[in-house]
Amino acid sequence: MAPIVSVRDLRKSYGQIKAVDGVSFDVQEREIFALLGPNGAGKTTTVEILEGLRSADSGTAIVAGVDVRKDPSGVKERIGVQLQQSAFPENFLAREIVDLFALFYGRRVDSMAILRSVGLEDKAKQKQDKLSGGQRQRLSIAVALVNEPRVLFLDEPTTGLDPQARRNLWELVRAIRARGTTVFLTTHYLDEAEALCDRVAIMDAGHIVALDSPPALIEALLKRGFRKPVLQQQANLDDVFLDVTGHALRED
Repeated sequence: MAPIVSVRDLRKSYGQIKAVDGVSFDVQEREIFALLGPNGAGKTTTVEILEGLRSADSGTAIVAGVDVRKDPSGVKERIGVQLQQSAFPENFLAREIVDLFALFYGRRVDSMAILRSVGLEDKAKQKQDKLSGGQRQRLSIAVALVNEPRVLFLDEPTTGLDPQARRNLWELVRAIRARGTTVFLTTHYLDEAEALCDRVAIMDAGHIVALDSPPALIEALLKRGFRKPVLQQQANLDDVFLDVTGHALRED
C-alpha cells in the first residue's frame, strides 16, 4: 500500500539558513505519526509545506495523492489542520463555529454529530470564548474534521491542558485514527509521542536524525550502551496527580 504522505529530498532555505535540508520520510495510512525536534529544527517549515501553506525550494511532497508543490489548493481539500492557537469569531456558539467552517469548505454537515465525535455535544449552544482550554482544543479539532480529512495535522494539541484534559485528548486522537484518519502531530511532550505514536521522526538542524517506533528507538539507544545514572521511577508526579484527583475530565 502506498504511503499517504511521501516526502523526498525536501528543501527550503531562508537566505543562508537551510531550514529543511534534504528531508525524506513516509507516513502510512491510519498511522499516528509525530515530527519531533527542538525549536528551530525545521519542523514547522516542513509541516507548513505539507499543508500547502509554504512552498518548498525543491524535492517532492505527496499528501493523500496530491503533489503539494503542484497543487497546494488541492491538498487543503484532503487534510484537516488544528492549530495550537485558533482564533474563532467572537460571540459565536460552538455549533455555529462548526457550521461556519462547513460553509468555508462548501459542505453540508451535521454539526451536532461532529461535536459529539469530539465530546462537545453538550456545549453546542455555549459561546466559544466561554469554553475551557480543553474544550477549545476539541472545538479546533472538530473544525479540522469538517471536510472529512484523510490526514489530520495537529500542532501541539495538548499545550496548556491539565492532566485530565490531556489524557482525554489522547483518547480522542486514538478514536479519530480508529475511524480511519491518519494523524500527523507535532509536540514537545515526548511522553505524549511515546504514548500515542506508531512512529516518530526526530528532526534537528533541517535533517531527520532518527525515525522509527518509540520502542525501537529506545531499544537502539540501549544497545549503544546508554544507561541512566539512577533507576527510572515507577511513577511520576503526573501519575500521582491523576491518582488523587481522578481521571475523569472536569470542565466548567
